[in-house]
Parts: sequence; C-alpha cells; structure tokens
Amino acid sequence: MFKYGIDQLTLHKVQEIANGNLKASINDEAKEKIISCRKKVEIITKNDKVVYGINTGFGPLCDVQISPEETNQLQKNLLITHAVGVGNNIDKQLSKLMMICKVHALCQGFSGVRLELIERIIYFIENDLLPTVPEQGSVGASGDLAPLSHLFLPLIGEGDFWVKNEILSAKEVLKKHNLKPLELQAKEGLGLINGTQFILAHTITGLLKMEYLLDLADISGAMSIEGYKGSSSPFREELHRIRPFEGSIKVAERMRNLFKDSQNITSHENCERVQDPYSMRCIPQVHGASRNAFYHLLELAEIEMNSVTDNPIVLSDTEAISGGNFHGQPLAMALDYCSIAASELGNIADRRCYLLLEGKYGLPRLLTKSGGLNSGFMIPQYTTAALVTENKSLCFPPSADSIPTSLGQEDHVSMGSISGRQFNQILGNLEKILAIELMYAAQALEFRRPNTFSEIIEKNHSIIREKVDKLEDDRLLKDDINNMIQLVKTKKLIVKYN
Repeated sequence: MFKYGIDQLTLHKVQEIANGNLKASINDEAKEKIISCRKKVEIITKNDKVVYGINTGFGPLCDVQISPEETNQLQKNLLITHAVGVGNNIDKQLSKLMMICKVHALCQGFSGVRLELIERIIYFIENDLLPTVPEQGSVGASGDLAPLSHLFLPLIGEGDFWVKNEILSAKEVLKKHNLKPLELQAKEGLGLINGTQFILAHTITGLLKMEYLLDLADISGAMSIEGYKGSSSPFREELHRIRPFEGSIKVAERMRNLFKDSQNITSHENCERVQDPYSMRCIPQVHGASRNAFYHLLELAEIEMNSVTDNPIVLSDTEAISGGNFHGQPLAMALDYCSIAASELGNIADRRCYLLLEGKYGLPRLLTKSGGLNSGFMIPQYTTAALVTENKSLCFPPSADSIPTSLGQEDHVSMGSISGRQFNQILGNLEKILAIELMYAAQALEFRRPNTFSEIIEKNHSIIREKVDKLEDDRLLKDDINNMIQLVKTKKLIVKYN
C-alpha cells in the first residue's frame, strides 16, 4: 500500500500505481495534514490581509482583491479560462500519471485544498476515468497551467473523459457514476492548475522507455560487433577503471557479459586487424554518456515526484508564500540533455548499421549473397539515416528559449512541456532505429555460423527469428521492420542478465 503525501514515489512505484499493481490511498496522517492546511486557508479568507491566489486575482491581476462572496466563482473561472490547450490529446496513461503526481503533491498539506476534492481525483484514477488533455499550450511556468486546467475540468462537470477508447463528456460520465460536479472553493483552482505535472508525466514516461532502450542499445551493439567480428578488448575492465564514469563502467561490464563464452569472439582473437571503428570500439563511452544523462534526469524526476510545485504555499493561517516552485526549469534543462543522450544512441546505431553493409571481414555486401539482382538490406539504412536526422532537429533545447507571458508578470518561462514532448518523440524514433539495427545484426550473425555466441545473444537471436526470417532473396521489408519495431515497443527482447 502506497500512502499519498507520506511515502516516497519512485519511477517504478508511480508506474505500478498507474498500472494498478500498487494500491495507493490517503492515510490518517495525510488526512490530518490536508485538513489542517485547509483550515488555514479558511482563516485567511475571513481576514482582510491580501494573500495571492486566495483573495486576489491571478498573474498581472494579483493586485486586485476579491471579496469572500466572489471567491468560489474566481476559482471556477480560473479553470475555465486557462483550459486553452490545442493539438492532439495526450496519451491516456499520461493523464493518469499527471493525476497521481498531483494527488501526491496535494496530500503533503501545503496546498490548502479540501480532502473531498483529492478523494474525487483518486476516484477518477481508480476507475480509469481519464480526462482528455491537449498536448500543446504550456510554457512550463506558472507550471503547466493549460494542461492541468483541462485535466481537472471534469471536477466541475466540464471537459471530457477517455472511457476505454471513447471520448465522453464529463457531464455524462459523472451522471453515470452518480457524482455531482464539485464547487471549487478558495485556493483550490490555483492548487490544481499550478504545478509541473505535465512535464513530470512526460519525464516519467520517457525515463521508463529510455531505461529499456539503454539496455537494448547494448544488446544491439554487441550483436553488431559479433556480426562484424569486432574486438572485445575495448571493454576490458582495466581500461575503464582509469576513466571511471559510472555509465561507461556499467556499459563495459554489460558488454563483457554479452561476449561471455562466445565462440565467435575467440575465433578471431589473433587476426591482423588493429582496431574497430568508433561506433563499435567506443560503445562504453557513448552509451555510457547517455546513461549518465539518464541517471541525472532520474534523480531530478524523483525529487520532483515528491515535491510541492503549486503556488502559493500555505504555511500558517497568517502566511502563504508566493514563490516559484511551479517553474519547470529544473526538469526542462535535464530533459533537453537527455534528449541529446537518446538521440546519440540512435546516431551511433545507424553507423553500426552502415558498417554491416560494407561487405568487410567475411560479410557479403548489403548482407546478401545475391547482390545485384537483390538489394538486400541496402535501403532500411536510409530509414535510420532519416530518423537520426529528425532526432538531431528535435534536439534544439526548448529550455534555452523563453517568451514572456501574462503581461510580463511571468517574464521567464521554462518551455519544459515542449522539452518533455520532444524527449518522447526522440525515444519513439530511437525504438525504430534500434529495431532496424537488430534486424541487421541478426542477419550478420547468420554468416558467422557455425560459430556460437553468448547465451543472451543466442536467445535474442531466436526471439528475432520468431518474428523475422533470415533474408535470402529480396522481399517486402516493411512487414519485417514493423514486426521488429513492435518487438522493441513491447519489450519482448531480453536485456537483463547475470
């Protein structure tokens, strides 16, 4: 049982909650914090002291005081006026992650919302009532205003839900579940829509995907080296001990294990070749650098998952601090760094694909024995080249940009929502690039028989061959490529081993 507002979220715990494999609830300790903070807000609303977001307007209207009678209307207006997102709706799972992260933040007892409101969000999570959220419109400060507004419109009976694969109006769904729309009270609208949960949900999704792809890139790289009859000596422990970056050490160790008991590796130990090209020899340095970026973003994301990122923060019945915890820069910059890291995994994989086509060291040109009549695997590398260049274009860092909004009150913004979306686009392209490299490497291994490979490479080769046959003569490769992409997306290839 995970306790909202008390326990610490991790990358895998938030995934487990979203998948329904880990139950999460509000315990008595968290309820006490929520109720106590709510009482502080109620006291503030009854006195004459001006407190931003509780009895004032928002943004450039922070100097306009709102009467107690108008407070509820102010909070409703806030949700309605800020729900201005455009574009396609984000994936349903992203909406769920946003709600889980928001509930955890609200339960820490600094946001001043009612327990009833949080319990309604948990009801949505547990019943897979997932609000539709457009993907564009957030500048990443004051948090993700537009996406979060759309996310919580159904609380007041507005907006839409995903129900399975159908979009239904919130009014219709609430009625079906015998739920009445909530009337927001002081501070609640602001507590809901201030925060970084859109950026954070994209970060979580990307990290979960990248964690697998980092391991898979080592697998595809090792298979390419085996197919190329490359050397295993660049992965020796002594070499990496004297330049001890965490990622490089990890990758070198994985590569040594991937070549363990390989008959193919030992078959050419005394050949005349001096060294391999960088895309094979420097796998620990390049894949390792990408791992270091992953580790950095993971550390920041887990801090953010357990943080309070709305505004103002209610400390007592006389004090609410208006600060900038909603600013997305801490994640935005690291997301852009991780986007480059993911892009580079694809960049180096494309180069390995190219090397396997050259016809060197016993491999036939284009990985086919019948070149001329057959083009073999010539053309899929065009696809990897195109995807690599697309990823390079997506590596422009949105966090390096800022456009003032809200009449200059919000004069520096993070653009982290765009960073998060680009990160996931790049990872989607990386899945396709690695799928094609694995297809190439599997073909190259066929030309090294009867030599055998490590147990893990043999198992993955068999998994690939269940989906894609060895290429003898030219055939339509579209289906093969799509089967490989699906294999990668569903994480069916084995990437962990002892």
